[in-house]
Amino acid sequence: MGFFKNLFNGLKKTKDALSKKLSMIFGNGELTNEFFEDLEAILIGSDMGVQTTEEIIDDVKTKCKKSHIKTQEEFTSILKESILNILNKGEKIEEEYPTAILIIGVNGVGKTTSIGKMANYYKSQKKDVMLIAGDTFRAAATDQLNEWANRAKVKIVKQGEGADSASVVFDGLTSAKAKNMDIVLIDTAGRLHVKENLMEELKKIDRVVDKTWSEVNYKKYIVIDATTGQNALSQVKYFNEAVGIDGIILTKLDGTSKGGVVIPIINELQVPVVFIGVGEGIDDLRPFNAEEFVDAII
Repeated sequence: MGFFKNLFNGLKKTKDALSKKLSMIFGNGELTNEFFEDLEAILIGSDMGVQTTEEIIDDVKTKCKKSHIKTQEEFTSILKESILNILNKGEKIEEEYPTAILIIGVNGVGKTTSIGKMANYYKSQKKDVMLIAGDTFRAAATDQLNEWANRAKVKIVKQGEGADSASVVFDGLTSAKAKNMDIVLIDTAGRLHVKENLMEELKKIDRVVDKTWSEVNYKKYIVIDATTGQNALSQVKYFNEAVGIDGIILTKLDGTSKGGVVIPIINELQVPVVFIGVGEGIDDLRPFNAEEFVDAII
């Protein structure tokens, strides 16, 4: 129950931005044009984006008219259903083992921390986990990942600062393959999505994974800081064009009122959210559940 409590508490700012404002505009229950204009402003203010907001409004309008909605409870149910339909668009990721997951993203979004928490999660699922310290550029990045490996009690492959990232990844995957690991989590350096040379290096690492362990279930997850709002959408687009994205890890939901950004990302890119983070604890990163998420924000 602890995580679900954290989920609701962590999304409180987003919920306040939506639910309380919905109550204010609902008024006497007449769903006028003015009401839907106010609803549009609320959804955009929660970072659902213009395109996705318009789709939600059109869908809700049609259903409200068809069902002759009069109460706020009925309306809320329809709004939840509309958002849930979008969240379920992303293709579900099947659990297969062995799995290698390349963790990517821009600087400061919490990649290394997310890897540590994922390691702990998979360890709790009785999986053999290995970490690969592919971020050889950031000072103390390897030390930080080593700390998480110790906390989660999992194996780690690392080299010294300044080592070739692709070489570290090759060594790690070769070791993981020989040891029959279930889950391999690969850390990478944070890189600005607009820096072409850094993206080329990421593509090199991507090719190394493909060639070194071709039969592994290989996935690429991007870590997104929820507090960055619509900028998160552009980050996913750039990385998706560079190496392809299979899933999203959404962090720092407890620090923003704009947790709705996950909705346009899934709607526009059809990429599912795999994990969400709502706190600093080692257990505060869990698999994303669309129903729980919608219940927590509305």
